[in-house]
Amino acid sequence: MEITDFLTADRIVLDVRPRDKAALIGEVARAFARLLPALQPKAVETALLAREQLGSTGLGAGFALPHARIEGLDGYLGLFVRLAKPLDFEAIDGKPVRLVFVLLIPSETTSHVAALAAISRRFRDPDLAARLVKAATPGVAFGLLTER
Repeated sequence: MEITDFLTADRIVLDVRPRDKAALIGEVARAFARLLPALQPKAVETALLAREQLGSTGLGAGFALPHARIEGLDGYLGLFVRLAKPLDFEAIDGKPVRLVFVLLIPSETTSHVAALAAISRRFRDPDLAARLVKAATPGVAFGLLTER
C-alpha cells in the first residue's frame, strides 16, 4: 500500500495554528467535511478523540498519526497537516509534534496495518520530515510525501 492510495493533493493543509490537541482534531474533522461533504465532522472528531483516549498517536520525532474507523467510508482517507508551531501531543518521546498525518479507516476493514505502515515508513526519514517542515506550498508537500 502507498500513501497515494489514500492521500490526494487537495488534502494537504499547511501552517495550522490549533491551541491544543483537541482543537487540532476538531479542525481536521472540519477539513475532511469541507473536502468530502458526506462526512459528518462531529462523527470524525468523536472517533479520532476516542482513539486518542486509548493512547496518544504521537509516534515521536515530531510526528503524530491520528487514525480512526469511520462508518460508511468506501476507502481509506488521509489528510496531512503541518502545524505552524509544535504542539504537545503526548508523544511517546515527550516531544511536541509539528507533522500530523490523519487516516480515516472504513469501519468494515479488518486490518489497517498496511496503511499505517505506509505512512509511518515515510515519516521515519528525518530528511523528509525536515523538508516537509520547510515545504512552501501544499503541492510541494504532496510531492515530498508521494515521491518514491
